[in-house]
Amino acid sequence: MRGDDEDRREFSEYFAARRDMVRRSAYLMCGDWHWADDLAQAAFIRLASAWHRVRDPQALDAFLRTCLVRSYLAETRRVWRRRERTVAEPPELAGPDDDAERATRRVVFARALREVPPRQRVTLVCRYYHQLDVAETAAVLGCSEGTVKSQTARGLATLRRLLGDAVPPERLVPVPAEGRR
Repeated sequence: MRGDDEDRREFSEYFAARRDMVRRSAYLMCGDWHWADDLAQAAFIRLASAWHRVRDPQALDAFLRTCLVRSYLAETRRVWRRRERTVAEPPELAGPDDDAERATRRVVFARALREVPPRQRVTLVCRYYHQLDVAETAAVLGCSEGTVKSQTARGLATLRRLLGDAVPPERLVPVPAEGRR
């Protein structure tokens, strides 16, 4: 059996390595950086409480992702959360930039993603941002594979409708976390 100091050290290392990725995933789900911080914190707290029971270190990412998704879905069911709306708009770009088109697409995509219903949004994040297959996404969401397929199709259809010509179809899916540095 491992010691408490060893468990703390391992958890601290894991937290440091995954914190930013989990926060970005949470932001894609909720569209608000403050809420994303809360969701990431809740997921890591749940992982910390179960850390000593983890038998397979390879399952940590999946467990953490499941904690994050379930925390987000639980929060969307709260009445006060549904009434709360973020009103702050991102500032206008100061001037021409080489990345201006890409930044604009990102802002447009993020706004459209916030309009997708929560269950469809989290399904899209799992499928395309985390690159999970249908079975893995079903396990994270605690639903059937058919539900994942229908939620994915509906979510993509909603995004296409919201985005119209703003983003070409081949650019509709965001770059996965592992592809960015």
